[in-house]
Amino acid sequence: MNSIAKHEPTTVYIRPTSGLAALNLKDLWNYRELVVFMIWRDIKVRYKQTLLGALWAVIQPVMTMLVFNFLFNNVAKVSSDGIPYPIFSFTALLPWGLFTTALNTASRSLTSNHNMITNTYFPRLVLPMASVLGGLVDFAIALVILVGMMVYFKVVPTLSAIWAVPVFMLLSIITALGVALWLSAINVKYRDVGYALPFLTQFWLFITPVAYSSKVISEKWQLVYALNPMAGVVNGFRWALLGSGNPPDTLVAISSVISIIILLSGLVYFRNMERTFADTI
Repeated sequence: MNSIAKHEPTTVYIRPTSGLAALNLKDLWNYRELVVFMIWRDIKVRYKQTLLGALWAVIQPVMTMLVFNFLFNNVAKVSSDGIPYPIFSFTALLPWGLFTTALNTASRSLTSNHNMITNTYFPRLVLPMASVLGGLVDFAIALVILVGMMVYFKVVPTLSAIWAVPVFMLLSIITALGVALWLSAINVKYRDVGYALPFLTQFWLFITPVAYSSKVISEKWQLVYALNPMAGVVNGFRWALLGSGNPPDTLVAISSVISIIILLSGLVYFRNMERTFADTI
């Protein structure tokens, strides 16, 4: 006599996690193919139906450099630490451009992909992260232009410190991602972020030593100035490529710590708000 085995139903209990496990960062690895796809999609959309295409990655920093050269070099006579001013400013515009491009696209990544959020499950962290990493393409294109400028002006990079370039590039990405996590989550509920973002990036530009040397800041304000994480990134990037300024010191360390704090707090806030995105957006 055949008997059919009966299986008792199982019960699965879903409980909220706590501590670092609540961030559930393992999901990013599980959805790594989606991250790559979103990066590729963002790059294609960015230059779709444009006449100049990827040349826009070069035009913007070059035009900014020319304006800075006229105002700060020819008119204001700002010191460039003995380096030709076009090289001095363009070198700083590379990490700054990576930061602002990532910040602008990542901050709007949730609202611009609202259909995905309301219809499909995936780690929402994929969207701002893909937007930030997509900025590396523009950075690489602009870096080629910088190499050509250094050849033209006969500026030799500091080979002993060039190893630090990826480190400060990573710090720029960390800072952009941390700020973008805060702004993208806030932007889901309050669309004021879209209006405040241009002002924020413009204000941040002038308190970052992109057009001028950080040496113009008096000693008593240096510690306060280091609270701007991009100040340490730009200073370190210039030092790694051009030997300008001081090697990484306490001020760069402070900026790096601030970048990490912004990222970790942004992760926590983003994860806490993630459960409400589909309902609010």
